[in-house]
Amino acid sequence: MQKTTLLTVSLLFLGTLPAMAQLGNIWSTDFQNYATDLQNYLKNNIAENSKPADYETQTAIYNSTGQLNLPNPVSAAKNVRDDVIQKSISGTFENNPSLEATAASNEVYREITRGSAEGVLGTNGQIRLKAKLENIDSSIRDITQSIQQAQQNNNILAQALQTTLETACQTVAGSNPTSTATGANSSCTALNNANTQLQILRVQGEQAKILAETFAQTMQVNHSLQYSNLNLANVSQQMEEANRARRVDTSSEAARLLRATSQIDLLGRENQNE
Repeated sequence: MQKTTLLTVSLLFLGTLPAMAQLGNIWSTDFQNYATDLQNYLKNNIAENSKPADYETQTAIYNSTGQLNLPNPVSAAKNVRDDVIQKSISGTFENNPSLEATAASNEVYREITRGSAEGVLGTNGQIRLKAKLENIDSSIRDITQSIQQAQQNNNILAQALQTTLETACQTVAGSNPTSTATGANSSCTALNNANTQLQILRVQGEQAKILAETFAQTMQVNHSLQYSNLNLANVSQQMEEANRARRVDTSSEAARLLRATSQIDLLGRENQNE
């Protein structure tokens, strides 16, 4: 009777252990989708933003993509810089391939930065993060329910053991104290083991909550870094556009002075001829 009761309650306790929500599959369902979003952003934006070196930039990014389906920004920037210089590519207002190469390589850095932010903060990135956070919440709820169920099972076990001890004591009626002591020791050992398992489960539950909080804070820090990177990319682009505008103004002024000087020189020669 006593052994049967212990076995039944023990199986009931084991049956309450939670089936943890699967938070794995990081490579197949999370990172690959992030890399795909980054690549899609580059395909849709790099051509428009990298003219006149758009073809060279696309080729450099494609050739620098590694096993993780992520472009190597250093290699891509170097390759596009070399291609622009070798092919002497110049823009509408630039006649210096070296300056155009520097501008194209800087654009590679900026577009990869924006693509990375798209993979994290874009529509699909937010969907992935929301699903992950919901899975974590679900796991925490499962653990909490498991602890509550384990506490209830412990109470049932304690009551069952108490009833078993009382029955054993009444049965032996003092005629077999050794048997009664053995039954009491066995019952106390079983109850102590159950209490130990409950404490372990409580500790694991608190650890899971701490890990969940750490994950949430890490995501917030990551988002802040993405915004900072975007801000730096925009500042870099503004500085480059300001430098380009200054060079264009300087070239225009030089052309105007050259035209004025030529006209004065021509006028002087006409006067001499007269």
